[in-house]
Amino acid sequence: MDSPTSPAGHSGLDPHAGEPATWPELGVDIESLVTEDDEPVDMLSQKQQRLLTEPLYSSWAGPGGGRPFLASANVGVFPEPRNPAIVPDMFLSLDVRSRAHLWETRHRSYFVWEFGKPPDLVVEIVSNPKGGEVEEKRQRYAGMGVRYYVIYDPWHVVMRDDVRAYCLSGGRYERQAALRFPELGLGLVQWEGEFEDERGPWLRWTDEHGALIPTGKEKAAQAEQERVRAEQARQQAEQELVRAEQERRQAEQHRARAEQELVRAQQERAQAEQERRQAEQHRARAEQERRRAERLEALLRRTGFDPKQR
Repeated sequence: MDSPTSPAGHSGLDPHAGEPATWPELGVDIESLVTEDDEPVDMLSQKQQRLLTEPLYSSWAGPGGGRPFLASANVGVFPEPRNPAIVPDMFLSLDVRSRAHLWETRHRSYFVWEFGKPPDLVVEIVSNPKGGEVEEKRQRYAGMGVRYYVIYDPWHVVMRDDVRAYCLSGGRYERQAALRFPELGLGLVQWEGEFEDERGPWLRWTDEHGALIPTGKEKAAQAEQERVRAEQARQQAEQELVRAEQERRQAEQHRARAEQELVRAQQERAQAEQERRQAEQHRARAEQERRRAERLEALLRRTGFDPKQR
């Protein structure tokens, strides 16, 4: 990945040099910094860490405007060259990018002086009473300048609340009622469900509108559901088209039959009219014959011949 854009006044990495340009001036020996402490993380915390990082990369569009971001879990954050690192369970930093060649020691941790800023948000997951999340870490993150600090303790190991969120104000953290972070375009929500075959309470991201940000698996499942729905809709549309075509053909057949019936009715009407006229002609001829017979009979009577007495 590309190196982050350095803020004004920050020297950043020299792409042509083997080591960061400013580190010799600071008198920092990279090999002396402890970037890995080999302390084990419990499986639930590890799953929760993954649930807070993976969806951001698989489903979140970012803070907008093409701005990059870096989301990491269980990675050391060094606020100053000579101070020991603090290892948040999860952090999010906007407008920075992951370094290239992450296997190199100088790229394995989040060095604030290199990225030019502290993380914007840190989440600590309480798994035992020894982590110091409520006081010690809160003070350290405030001193570092982390704007938002979230403590998640669903098993109430060190506090009565399941989750607390703080916002930095005047160098001190003030607790906020809502799990909303407007500057980041994100929110958090407690969610009961199954993640990686484990059912339970989880802390999850929402977008700026409060919609749950899906994991990659959920996103793929949603895409598959949408594909199935689209296929069903397509098949239904095709069935409707076939049905409409059948109905059109039936209507055409009905129309053709109706036209045939009309033609037949017209023909029968014409034939009846013809028969009526023929009958009228026959009647007229019969009437003519009757009148002619009457005239002939009258003529014969005048001559003294009565046809009826023959």
